[in-house]
Amino acid sequence: MQDLSALRDQVVKLTREVGQFIQTEAAQFDVARLEHKGVNDLVSYVDKEAEKMLVATLEQLLPEAGYITEEGTKSEQSEEYNWIIDPLDGTTNFIHSLPIYAISIALQQKDELVLGVVYDICRDECYHAIAGGGAFCNQNRISVSQTPALSGSLIATGFPYYNFDLLPSYLNVMGAFMQSCHGLRRLGSAALDLAYVACGRFDGYFEYNINSYDVAAGALLVQEAGGQVTDFRGGKDYVFGREICVSNGPAVQKEMLALIAPFWKTQQPRNTGVEL
Repeated sequence: MQDLSALRDQVVKLTREVGQFIQTEAAQFDVARLEHKGVNDLVSYVDKEAEKMLVATLEQLLPEAGYITEEGTKSEQSEEYNWIIDPLDGTTNFIHSLPIYAISIALQQKDELVLGVVYDICRDECYHAIAGGGAFCNQNRISVSQTPALSGSLIATGFPYYNFDLLPSYLNVMGAFMQSCHGLRRLGSAALDLAYVACGRFDGYFEYNINSYDVAAGALLVQEAGGQVTDFRGGKDYVFGREICVSNGPAVQKEMLALIAPFWKTQQPRNTGVEL
């Protein structure tokens, strides 16, 4: 495989190109071509075409890699390298002309995330990181916030849009956070929630019923920016374990996990690449 920094630069260039396609389509989006993968689980021709564009170039950049993609346009996985791709994270925002959506691309080598790119299309901010190389927004190095405690933190989360079995427990978790921090926000794009923790706009983020392609790139961004990333139990099963908790550091992470623990007893099925 080529040097990771060179590969990252090529992926950054690719996301900007595909982001331009997405923005062009946003100006003329045809709601009649909207599809439903499930209840409240929306997909557009823009998602599918963007994914095809991403895969076509990634195949040239790293021919030996496999793929875990949201729309399933390419799904063969490899034992060594796998691209984990969400071509349009925030589809519901996109179709309603709410300018909060992103492209998310991660590269995983065996069990380790080694490259992550999240392109905030509407703000033209490209977040990128390689393992051991720090995190950046465009050309500027970024780091997590220095907020020392949960009580002074702004926290992001997401709401389930299908599979509501654990909703009562999650509402209890959100209620605990509402009473323990400066505020709780829901943007509708997990990739951007994570990127914003990495650059210090949010101090933490948690969500369940989440997929690998939503969080893989952003998780690496947070780690390389100096933050903490775990599942709800403080473990490492956050890429495929369908739950994630991140923060700016050990102190806030400990407080967040302590709030979640009393209400969260059920382990969700893992997502190993096949959408549930």
